[in-house]
Amino acid sequence: MSQYVFPVTYTLFVWWFSTGVILYLNGLPRWTFKWTMVGTTFVLVMALIGLVATRDDTRTTGAYLAFTFGLLVWAWQEVAFLLGYVTGPRRSDCPTGSTGWRRARFAFMAVMHHELALVVLGAAVLAATWGGANQTGMWTFLILWVMRQSAKLNVFLGVRNLNEGFLPDHLKYLQTYFTRRPMNRLFPVSVISSTIVAALIWQEASVLGLDAFDATSLTFAATLLTLAVLEHWFLVLPLPSEKLWDWGLRSRSPEVADQPPAAPPEDDGPSGDLKLRAIQRVFR
Repeated sequence: MSQYVFPVTYTLFVWWFSTGVILYLNGLPRWTFKWTMVGTTFVLVMALIGLVATRDDTRTTGAYLAFTFGLLVWAWQEVAFLLGYVTGPRRSDCPTGSTGWRRARFAFMAVMHHELALVVLGAAVLAATWGGANQTGMWTFLILWVMRQSAKLNVFLGVRNLNEGFLPDHLKYLQTYFTRRPMNRLFPVSVISSTIVAALIWQEASVLGLDAFDATSLTFAATLLTLAVLEHWFLVLPLPSEKLWDWGLRSRSPEVADQPPAAPPEDDGPSGDLKLRAIQRVFR
């Protein structure tokens, strides 16, 4: 039983906690962004190295490590996007009156670099795990990628909850590419198809006689896909899903300055004291 309970619990915690951390870092003053990006890039490199090191590790710990490394690779593009480093060549509002393919083209230009980064990261994960017995990291990244693309399309076509509160001020222009409506025709297709796939993975994970590694790896994939389906429902149901990450949004406050706090003035020493005395004599 532990081979199911522990992976489910771990996935739930990492999903909730990592989202909050990313939102918190994104809400810090802009001068911290470069340091956040440097740190996240270092983590990305370590995660890719970790995927290479664990691609033939078929122990239960190997599944946990590969799953975590796959999530860390995904986290890089989340951070890079929300900080505004990897978005697209178009960084302005959608032109008023744009519809159809014209609006779709503008929307793609707004996130083009982000989409290309996903392709590069996906290729890197594929290369890191190629030929290995442990494909947990690859499936983790693939599930996140496919379901994120589905969520983007649904937000573009129209859903009830757009979660604009997650967007920082420097990305507010992206709201103009969203559409608010109760639902769109793609949504049922997205939810039904992904639910069927999740059910099939759960069924495979529960097969009797399955070894601990396969059961753990499949449980990670099934739980992650189930959470992605839940996130899709958050887009249309009247639920305050943003409340789950209120703690991550607390770092956001009116930005006083775009630079770090100024250093205290240097002590002028004796010469400074002489200047002060001279000024005091003038005003006596």
